[in-house]
Amino acid sequence: MIKGRAARSVSAAADHATCRPDGMTATKGVDTPYCLIYDDQGREIMGERHPRRTVGYFTGWRTGRNGQPMYLPRSIPWGQLSHVNYAFAHVDKNNRISVGDVNDPDNPATGMTWPQVPGADMDASLPYKGNFNLLNKYKKQHPRVRTLISVGGWAETGGILKPDGSREKSGGLYTVTNRADGSVNQAAINTFADSVVEFLRTYGFNGVDIDYEYPTSLKDAGNPEDWPVANPRRKGLNAGNTALMKTLREKLDAASAADNKYYQLTAAASASGYLLRGQEDFRALQYLDFVNTMSYDYHGSWNNYVGPQAPLYDDGKDVELAATGIYDKAKNPEYQQEGFFNTDWSYHYFRGALQAGRINMGVPYYTRGWKDVQGGQGNGLWGISKLKDQSQCPDGTGPNGGTTECGSGASGIDNLWHDQTAAGDELAAGSNPMWHAKNLERGAVTSYLPRFGLDPKDPANRTDGYTRHWNGTLKASWLWHKDKKVFLSTHDTQDTAAKADYIKNKGAGGAMIWELAGDYECPDDTSGQCVPGYTLTRQLDDAQRGAGPYGATRAGKTELPSQVLDADMTFAKYPTDNKDLWPLQPKLRITNRGDKTIAGGAKVSFDLPTSAPSVIKDGNWQPYKDVNPGHLGPNVGGLKGEFHRVTITLEKCQEIPAGRSMDIPVKYYLPATGPANVTITSEGKTFGITGDRRHGTQTVAPPAGSAQCSAVKWDPKKTYDKGDVVTHKGKRWLAQYWADKGDEPGVAPVWRNISPND
Repeated sequence: MIKGRAARSVSAAADHATCRPDGMTATKGVDTPYCLIYDDQGREIMGERHPRRTVGYFTGWRTGRNGQPMYLPRSIPWGQLSHVNYAFAHVDKNNRISVGDVNDPDNPATGMTWPQVPGADMDASLPYKGNFNLLNKYKKQHPRVRTLISVGGWAETGGILKPDGSREKSGGLYTVTNRADGSVNQAAINTFADSVVEFLRTYGFNGVDIDYEYPTSLKDAGNPEDWPVANPRRKGLNAGNTALMKTLREKLDAASAADNKYYQLTAAASASGYLLRGQEDFRALQYLDFVNTMSYDYHGSWNNYVGPQAPLYDDGKDVELAATGIYDKAKNPEYQQEGFFNTDWSYHYFRGALQAGRINMGVPYYTRGWKDVQGGQGNGLWGISKLKDQSQCPDGTGPNGGTTECGSGASGIDNLWHDQTAAGDELAAGSNPMWHAKNLERGAVTSYLPRFGLDPKDPANRTDGYTRHWNGTLKASWLWHKDKKVFLSTHDTQDTAAKADYIKNKGAGGAMIWELAGDYECPDDTSGQCVPGYTLTRQLDDAQRGAGPYGATRAGKTELPSQVLDADMTFAKYPTDNKDLWPLQPKLRITNRGDKTIAGGAKVSFDLPTSAPSVIKDGNWQPYKDVNPGHLGPNVGGLKGEFHRVTITLEKCQEIPAGRSMDIPVKYYLPATGPANVTITSEGKTFGITGDRRHGTQTVAPPAGSAQCSAVKWDPKKTYDKGDVVTHKGKRWLAQYWADKGDEPGVAPVWRNISPND
């Protein structure tokens, strides 16, 4: 195995191809220098003591201005991280990546200075100042750590945050990827991707992270201020996001080869089964080095359902899922009572597209919370919190654009990191850094309240009365104030230990932190004040140092043959109307890219991740029979397997000629990536496919078919039995049951088209 500095000396094209991560799409005609950061198993080289990733998001707005605590690059725990993502850049009016006016001395990215702060003196060799200067200064001391510029986020996916805190609704990633009619805006994508390459070269970043919230066909997703721009484009956003990632990958690979410096492409992606149902099969993942799953914000005051924001597992009692009928076995048997608001579910969702090592699990260093909580389990969990005056709900929630009543978000001392509404009012959400939550838990006397506009003498701002709780099934903690009926979902050392064990046991790539400034350090004195620190990050780093190598292959338990057909298999033609997104109803598309026909009667097998239940149906809503389930029933305590193995047998007349494709209807009931680990068995021999992009394969021609197709021309004067095949108007049709006289193929539903696509 190539390790350490030895990997950086490799230059032969064949060696670089060996270092490409399994399943990642390579850029044709480019000798991408994968071996500069990957070993010959496709694992990222991060130093001997860092076999797994710890990716920390650094936010550029905690500058110490306005009297609030600062968090500068000197505060980053460089020794415990593998990657630092700077949040955020945006898209300017010319479709270019931007952090605002780079010549403005008040620009925190490139202009600010902090002459009175130890460790914040600028590197005079660089032509810019601000956080970018300091990031490069500290990276020189920690060359193992990679820095990436993150584009988007909640506020800047579709807009621009100005220095005064106001927001311009510019269109952002929505208009870069898609035109007003929903079509892909490739010209704008090219401009943006070219500007990203220039930006990385100018400011010394190792890559770009796209935090697009959200490229989903689900109506009214993402920032409500962006809905007028995003909603008309919904049907094309998945295709636009795929085009964006493909173009970035190609241009970054070309720049990597030219600069002999590998540039990474990553994304922060939603981990919510609700949002992901509109992101089809998320095929953009194939172009990423890794994905950071936003496995948090599963619950929040945008609705009235009170629960943990980042549980590891489902417990079968999630009040929001219960309200939708997911747990109702009698009414919704296809869903198998599978809860999808938890980290474990999200890991399995991404597993269908990526090997475990390209998946990083999100860890929140902040809280979410409600007040006036009623019902539940006596300590707030699974209770209900409704804002009394629903006309005052924030935009996008309650009657102002939501699908349920909005919650009564925790405010004041329970909302220290409060965001603001467009009108500048406090957005009550129970959002606190974990160092403040720990002070509430301790009832500590705090010194910082005035810096956040809170009067410590006000009885409403007392820190006593909070009790910490832990649920061993969910693997989640929270604070409960029984008098105020305040529930704050927390994430401390016990939550972190559970996530670290999960990452280790699953072979996942590592952890992603949002955001570094929320970490804490607490004195041994249990009543002493906690301050910003490194407790959780140290814990993650210590746990992952002993975790061993991450999973480097996309395949699960299926043994894949070395001989492959030049073919691909994808999901295609997803319905994009909001009302048709549940269940998911794409076509399974098999494409023959070779020069010989794939014979009729072939058996096509693939893995579908267990994020979708094992009920998979055909075009007539009948379950496919040949499904080997990886998990059955509820997922309390975690999904037990990674994949279902699905086999569909083509009809003997259902051949796929060279250069053609075949669409097969499928229906499944929760979002899934894939299909993965495909095999095609033809004439008794099993092959893989080139579309899986595996190493060490040999492309061969499919065997000639031996079965004879007895298709006859359709006669309107005849009746036909189930299984009969006819030809009509240049296509082949299979009778699915008795066909009466005059039942014309293409008109009568009795006939199923088994022809290749035009």
